[in-house]
Amino acid sequence: MNDSLSATVHRAWAADLEPGTLYAILRLRVDVFVVEQKCAYPELDGRDLEPRARHYWLGGTGDPEPVLGCVRLLKDPDGTYRIGRLCTAASVRGRKLGRRLMDAVMAEVGDDECVADAQSHLVDFYTHFGFVPEGEAYDWDGIEHVRMRRPKRELVS
Repeated sequence: MNDSLSATVHRAWAADLEPGTLYAILRLRVDVFVVEQKCAYPELDGRDLEPRARHYWLGGTGDPEPVLGCVRLLKDPDGTYRIGRLCTAASVRGRKLGRRLMDAVMAEVGDDECVADAQSHLVDFYTHFGFVPEGEAYDWDGIEHVRMRRPKRELVS
């Protein structure tokens, strides 16, 4: 498989998302998390349009530009960043697009604390970004997940 793929990482606050882009992001998430993973749970959880929600997506070439992958960054009420809904289209998996999305998100998170509820098979993926498992695995609608946390990084002087 050719690992090179022309795709651009985009970022937008929830309020600034074009309706067509939001639709494409949500459609990809439903395709992956509901249809592909056969998990009938409320993918639309009410957090996508929160004022502090940021959406990242990888756009490919074409008109309209297809969404090849996406991830959502939230800020919880206690100020902790929360990463979720990371996915890539089945047709482009294995090309490190998830890493590109995470690199972009982690650049924004910086040294702040961050959490993610990772599917168990992705624990090593998140560990690469400094996350550590927190607690036991749990079932979320038939898929095993692990709460992961990347602690706030203290500046060393």
